[in-house]
Amino acid sequence: MKKILYIILFAGLITMNSCLDDLDQTPHIENTSEDVYATAANYKAVLAKLYAGFYTAGQEKGGNNSDLDSNSGQDYMRCYFNLQECGTDEIASTWLEGDKVSDLTYLSWDANDPWVSDMYYRIFYNISLCNEFLRNAGDEQISKFTESERADIRHYRAEARFLRALAYYHAMDLFRNIPFVTENDPVGTFIPPRYEAKQVFEFIETELKQIDDDLLSRSECEYGRAPKAAAYTLLAKMFLNAKVYINEERYTDCITYCKKVIAEGYTLEDEYQKLFNADNHKRTNEIIFAYAVDAEKAVTWGTTTYIICGAIGNSSDYLKPEDYGVTSGWGSFRVRGDIPKLFKAGDKRALFFTEGQTLEVEVVDNQSNGYFVTKWTNLTDAGEQASNTAEGGVNTDFPVFRLADIYLMLGESVSRGGSGSSTSEALGYVNELRERAFGDTYETIGKVSESEIASPDFFLNERAMELYWECTRRTDLIRFDKFTTSTYRWEWKGGVKEGKAVDEKYNIYPIPATDLTANPNLYNEKY
Repeated sequence: MKKILYIILFAGLITMNSCLDDLDQTPHIENTSEDVYATAANYKAVLAKLYAGFYTAGQEKGGNNSDLDSNSGQDYMRCYFNLQECGTDEIASTWLEGDKVSDLTYLSWDANDPWVSDMYYRIFYNISLCNEFLRNAGDEQISKFTESERADIRHYRAEARFLRALAYYHAMDLFRNIPFVTENDPVGTFIPPRYEAKQVFEFIETELKQIDDDLLSRSECEYGRAPKAAAYTLLAKMFLNAKVYINEERYTDCITYCKKVIAEGYTLEDEYQKLFNADNHKRTNEIIFAYAVDAEKAVTWGTTTYIICGAIGNSSDYLKPEDYGVTSGWGSFRVRGDIPKLFKAGDKRALFFTEGQTLEVEVVDNQSNGYFVTKWTNLTDAGEQASNTAEGGVNTDFPVFRLADIYLMLGESVSRGGSGSSTSEALGYVNELRERAFGDTYETIGKVSESEIASPDFFLNERAMELYWECTRRTDLIRFDKFTTSTYRWEWKGGVKEGKAVDEKYNIYPIPATDLTANPNLYNEKY
């Protein structure tokens, strides 16, 4: 399996307390930055840690020797999945109290929520790692190496800037107005200023455009590292949501960057479920950028282990964990009834286990209520279990960006008035997805018309069917003004079975109370 270098060695990492009074602290461990950056080879080892920070929680197997001591100490992707999915129509959580997800589930959190806090500190921990790398990767610092080595480090430097931009994008999307710090700011007692979303947006846009020449192309890029198209995709996502973030419509820019990705030569994978199995590292035709989870070298109890084991019931008389490559199920969550209702008969994306399960969720934490989602598995293409999930987690990577999302973003941007494409071109891309989804019944059931995709609302439902459990749903619902309002009420929205509107403040998560105390520049609106 060809994956990014898995060395988690990184001397000079930061161990933070739950109260972060300095989001860019100087490392305090035995090896110094001077030691770590003494050789060009070590730069790649550090780069590996920057990537791993998005899907592992610490320096050892399963997140042991943890990077952070903050609340529950959960890893980045376990937090991100919960914040993007738990409060939406895509998840019904089982362990509401045990996992402390009741407030996320019912859209009733506050500034002391442990998941919100863990997510916040994970984001800024990753940003601080990138900043420290960049402080040591300037032209002056790398002048001692050979030209070939300097060329490699310039690529690593661009990737570090991409990863920092990705973390800042998550921060802006989740928290909106946030503390801001780069490698150019002092370390030690520096108190970061509060940046409003427009300032963060402009920083991300500038960064991603500036690194274009230094990111590797798709054909040059090692699997698990970010190619040029990953930066294009992140820009497209940000432009699609610009109306939410900065009250500006940037749909034409979204189309521009979607087309840049398409021009890189990506194609759809023939079989939808193969994008989410243990051999999905082979799907580089469609997967643009992935978190490279590995059951031997990058063991995590979050990310895809959390999704796959969590989706397998541990009290069902019918569901067999081994059928999905799992040693045992965690029974953590199911899907609320509104999502399965979107699918037409014959849609191969409807990957639900229904035997012994009710469609409707009458009781959120009852495992027999709501279908189990079998979209994600730990099976190889040959149908074999890829790893012992009790010992090493799963071997399935998490596709952060894939071509299907690009097609849907382009289509939605066209429907919202963006230029640079056309309804007929957008229709062609949508129907490519539908043809994969419906196969032999595409012509009779799955094919859509220009009139159907003329409305943006078409794309909200289509994105749910194509991208469910891929950490897009909260952001999508907010863009369509349906997350907190009464225009769409799903099961248990707001804590009642029939669903209800909630305060609009829940479109944004609050900065944790601990950091408000530490940084006088920060404050939360409406909380």
